[in-house]
Amino acid sequence: MFKEDLETLKKENLFRILRCVESAQGPRFILEAKEVINMCSNNYLGLANHPRLKESAKKAIEKYGIGSGASRLVSGNNILYKELEDRIASFKETESALVFTSGYTANIGILQALSKKIDVIFPDRLNHASIVDGIILSRIDFKRYPHKDMKVLEDMLSNEGTDKRKLIVTDTVFSMDGDIAPMPEIVELAKKFDAMVMMDEAHATGVLGKSGRGAVELFDLKGRLEVQMGTFSKAFGGFGAFVCGSKELIEFLINTARSFIYTTALPPSVLAANITSIELVKNEPELRKRLWENMEYFKRGLLSYKFDILESRTPIIPILLGDNELTMNFSKMLLEEGIFIQGIRPPTVPKGSARLRITVIATHTREDLDKALEAIVKVAKKLGIK
Repeated sequence: MFKEDLETLKKENLFRILRCVESAQGPRFILEAKEVINMCSNNYLGLANHPRLKESAKKAIEKYGIGSGASRLVSGNNILYKELEDRIASFKETESALVFTSGYTANIGILQALSKKIDVIFPDRLNHASIVDGIILSRIDFKRYPHKDMKVLEDMLSNEGTDKRKLIVTDTVFSMDGDIAPMPEIVELAKKFDAMVMMDEAHATGVLGKSGRGAVELFDLKGRLEVQMGTFSKAFGGFGAFVCGSKELIEFLINTARSFIYTTALPPSVLAANITSIELVKNEPELRKRLWENMEYFKRGLLSYKFDILESRTPIIPILLGDNELTMNFSKMLLEEGIFIQGIRPPTVPKGSARLRITVIATHTREDLDKALEAIVKVAKKLGIK
């Protein structure tokens, strides 16, 4: 039944496999019995194995047990949820917040709920799959604008007239290209054409802005957009997601977002670890400083060898290769050198834009980065790229 489809995927170099990590997340870990330098994790600040997060999780298990028992609207709304939501709302400087089980369920739930208030959505063409799926499931009319093209977006908004209720949706940091959305321009267009703005801060929270509050802080947009979504599973090192905004927005989502209403609540240990991670991000700015130093150092190295890293302005650094087979051979040969960098192919990225997706984290040492750079150059020469 599935054999022919699987063979086609293999022939097109689109077949995917799961690899087993046998130790904690960090700059290095054990991958299938071999120590490798981990260059493809979203654990940007290195908090996923932080002793304070582990201690918080242990204490929560001792007090509250392992499971949550039910959805939040039944009996799963552990008291730690209130503390976590108060902390993340304060961190993001909004009136209120709501925690979801994952970034995927958050985007699906938010967009499905907003379908009751919106007539047409304008998403960036390179938005995350969870936004794409949320829009499709919402069954709202949508018109994608070319990646970061504000002139086309303005024309689209203008053509809708004044009677349509409009929503602009964008990632702030794009997860495969590492570039940043032009948020000030988007907010100005939203104001001009009376549109709402929803921004996905998954890869920006903890990374962008002086205090790690994301693109809203970086561009000084506090109070100028309606919906901020983000995750605890990247820079915060934990798991789960959140949406921040007005009290009315949060109450509306509690009552209408199906992926929130019908999902079992997060375990207490996860909530406790997330609470601690917010405090670490707020109080240890040196983590972000090291992250950006590592990023700039590694980018300089790649650019000195003329690799195409697109318009990356964040710790997400692609090396554009284009060809699926070349990309996967490059990734395989890097792993043989002790460097774990996944190859990214369609449909995750557009056809013809396969690439290595590198992520630098705060806890990489210069030795790690130098070894990775040396291996990338070595493999590129073997493949005839450099």
